[in-house]
Amino acid sequence: MNIDDLTPAERRLWTAFPSGESVDLSSGDAALDDPAYADRWGRERVIRAEVLVALLVGAVERVPGQVAAVRLTGARVTGSLNLGHAEVTVPLALTGCVFDEAPHLYWATMNSVHLMRCRLPGLVASGTRVDGHLWLEGSYISGGLWLDGAHITGILNMSGVQLANPGGDALLADRLSVDANVYCDQGFAANGEVRLPGAHVGGQLIFRQARLHNPSGVALYASRLDVAANVFCDGGFTAEGEVRLRGARVGGYLSFVGARLTHPGGTALNADDLAVETDVYCSDGFTVAGAVSFAGARVTGQLSLRGAILNHEEGTALSLQRLQAEEVLLRPAEAIKGVADLSFARINLLRDAKDTWASRLQLDGLQYETLDPPLTGRERLAWIRRDTDGYAPQPYERLAQTYRALGLDADGRSVLLAKARDRRRTQGVPLRVFGYLQDALVGYGYRPFRAASWLIGLLAFGTIVFSLHKPSVLDDGHHPHFNPFFYTLDLLLPIGYLGQEMEFAPKGVYQWIANFIVVSGILLGLTVAAGATRALSRE
Repeated sequence: MNIDDLTPAERRLWTAFPSGESVDLSSGDAALDDPAYADRWGRERVIRAEVLVALLVGAVERVPGQVAAVRLTGARVTGSLNLGHAEVTVPLALTGCVFDEAPHLYWATMNSVHLMRCRLPGLVASGTRVDGHLWLEGSYISGGLWLDGAHITGILNMSGVQLANPGGDALLADRLSVDANVYCDQGFAANGEVRLPGAHVGGQLIFRQARLHNPSGVALYASRLDVAANVFCDGGFTAEGEVRLRGARVGGYLSFVGARLTHPGGTALNADDLAVETDVYCSDGFTVAGAVSFAGARVTGQLSLRGAILNHEEGTALSLQRLQAEEVLLRPAEAIKGVADLSFARINLLRDAKDTWASRLQLDGLQYETLDPPLTGRERLAWIRRDTDGYAPQPYERLAQTYRALGLDADGRSVLLAKARDRRRTQGVPLRVFGYLQDALVGYGYRPFRAASWLIGLLAFGTIVFSLHKPSVLDDGHHPHFNPFFYTLDLLLPIGYLGQEMEFAPKGVYQWIANFIVVSGILLGLTVAAGATRALSRE
């Protein structure tokens, strides 16, 4: 390129390049210099893209002892800045500039790139390698920002960036690799889908105060995302559309403190199979219209839903199905509206609150070591009976085992008795009748003193009756001694012989009384045996 063909503004940039000196074409009037009003700028602020390309790929010889760079402020860049597959070894720093066409940096090798407070109709950097930082702070990018397959060895700073591509990909960053932090905060906003599937972040991923808008689809698609440190989606983070973190891995903690997620009728937060090395905070004002799912997730520390507001009345508001966590703090700000699914979750410590239980639960297969608060057996039975799937034996057995571990054996027996009674409702008429009999006589084996009461009552009744009316002796030539207590006891015992029953034979109504005592003894023996078997075995 011949320097004589350059405009005055371009010549300034050309001569400043070898020393890396900054060229400022702005007017000094903040309102006029706003890139949104670039149509008011004169020709004295125009830089052709081909001039930038020439400088970046070596058209000007560098001066030994100086650091060459393109540093430009307040310019309007015309034409196509096409650096596809180029190798650029000098920094590119543009501030407050406007591009007529989307820059193309695909599969280029770049030094640090700063496009701060710029306005671009798109940016294509697919497969680009940036040896340093990619700084886009405060820029407005319409038509999509493409960083798929890119590798940034430093920081990716998108603080305050405005992305606009309604109905399309606002940020396409599939398989993006960033060795340091990624900043999407301080007013970062995206109208369209933000895609980070399979991306790797070597530091922290910060979406604090970000606003994502794609109500008809996915607002944040970050399946299989791998973040070495913490992820912040808090401080006023909002998302209209699904936030998808399925299969993602977080090496630190994940914060949705105070976030607002909206996807009515669908899944607002999909964190299925998520792996978090410390804690997950969906708390302190975390508000969701739509479903929240941590199905199959693994949280090494605590999953906190303290002070959360969950609303998905038409379906499952919260799914912790197959979750593995050291602790779950399930104490939202109000009762969960919708189903809370804890089926087959494995939780060491489950903290909940009676007044915020979901009206509908799924608890089959839930494993826990400790409940806080444990509550009484009667209160926890109300919790179990909210299960939408109806009777299942496992929740009762798990609760009873927990009570026994705490030394609350009476509560444990109450739970197992309730289990037998609730199971009875699912049985046919014959088994149901027999169940009522077992319940009345021995409380299914969990009320042993009830059997003793029946036995003592029948024994006393028979003793009194046969004291007032001695039965006849069967063998007139034999005169055995009659004892009404042992006679009644002999009638009651279905097995064994005390030398009374075979010697005497009551008549008339007393024969019926004796038969009643015999039958009662047989039934009492069978129910005691069935109850003992039920208490010692697991159905």
